Amino acid sequence: MSIVFHHTPERAKVWSEKFAKARPDIPFHIWPETGPKEDVRYLAAWKTPDDLATLFPNLEVLFSLGAGIDQLNLANVPPDVQIIRMVESSLVEGMIEYVLWAVLSFHRDMFRYARQQREHVWDGSHNRPAKLYRVGLMGMGELGSPVLEKLVSFGYECRGWSRSRREVPGVKSFAGAGELDAFLAETDILVCLVPLTDATRGILNRSLFEKLPKGACLINCGRGGHLVQDDLIPALDSGQLSQAVLDVATPEPLPPEHPFWDHPRIFLTPHIASAAQSDTAAEAVLANLRRYEAGEPMTGVIDTGRGY
Repeated sequence: MSIVFHHTPERAKVWSEKFAKARPDIPFHIWPETGPKEDVRYLAAWKTPDDLATLFPNLEVLFSLGAGIDQLNLANVPPDVQIIRMVESSLVEGMIEYVLWAVLSFHRDMFRYARQQREHVWDGSHNRPAKLYRVGLMGMGELGSPVLEKLVSFGYECRGWSRSRREVPGVKSFAGAGELDAFLAETDILVCLVPLTDATRGILNRSLFEKLPKGACLINCGRGGHLVQDDLIPALDSGQLSQAVLDVATPEPLPPEHPFWDHPRIFLTPHIASAAQSDTAAEAVLANLRRYEAGEPMTGVIDTGRGY
């Protein structure tokens, strides 16, 4: 019984040290070294090698090194292999920090002041209290719910939308396609954190933008595939949206000639909203291994039928 780690050398060093200390009984191999392939029961990877079933015929668990699994080729994963997405504290903390920064920056007009600075304009405005802004977050899961809790603590009027109804204290909950329009109509700042699936690909589109109050702000820290790129700039230029904050794109990185780089109402960050730290990610996988060996449910189990 062994595990193969398939990621960067820097992360591999941290993981190998963690496993050597906590689980010296499990041989730890760093790709492309695998040890006897028939002994590999666990694979921790951002993306999987080709021909996974042939390469590791006795694989039991695939640990994704990301909060999502859209980077994985699920067709390459045998149906009897459990897929586990990364759930750990630094991912949550990082996303809370990023969304709070983006919401506060829009609320306090920081994006407008940045544009004014480039134009050498000194023009301030009275601050508005947080309670006058309605923040709507799409995706009330492991990341979305803690983000909503923090926004509530800052005084924002918060709404949440997800496929199935979730309850978060102080948050008005909406669920399913039938309640999406009502959710959007009450949202001044829209945060996208839904998983990327066939059902959510392209969900941030012209039709959705038109259902938001005029002048709304879009914050996308889900995946680039959620956004129909050709629909964003017209929405901004018409004033339907007044600001977009994008941490994700398709492709990544965006090519130098892409119009998003220079649009005055788009703020780009290079997919840095949240990332698993090597040490805490290794500890999360070690904890899941203990659960698995004890016959207990693991954290972050993926339902391949739903895609998350």
